[in-house]
Amino acid sequence: MKLKIKKGDTVKVIAGAALGQEGEVLSIDSKKQRVTVEGITAKKHVKPQTNKENPDGGIIDISKSIHISNVMLLDPETKTPTKIGRRVEEGKIVRYAKKSGKTLS
Repeated sequence: MKLKIKKGDTVKVIAGAALGQEGEVLSIDSKKQRVTVEGITAKKHVKPQTNKENPDGGIIDISKSIHISNVMLLDPETKTPTKIGRRVEEGKIVRYAKKSGKTLS
């Protein structure tokens, strides 16, 4: 399945624990349909370990991926969430923001 969001896009989270947060897409897992967004983290409880980075244990922030259906691309012109479409321009298929009609890179 072809995904409409790509690495480097600016997205807004529209569902889940990170609702309302914005950030850049760092990576995409197309098989699981998940994206990793900059600035969206989760807390993880870790046990004390002998020769690792965290010998005392505790609570750390780690970067977590979220499902692609929980994010929407931000329109580059209006900075609001928008749907994404595809159209043919000069023989190539390009993405465009449906809200403003502007072609995306």
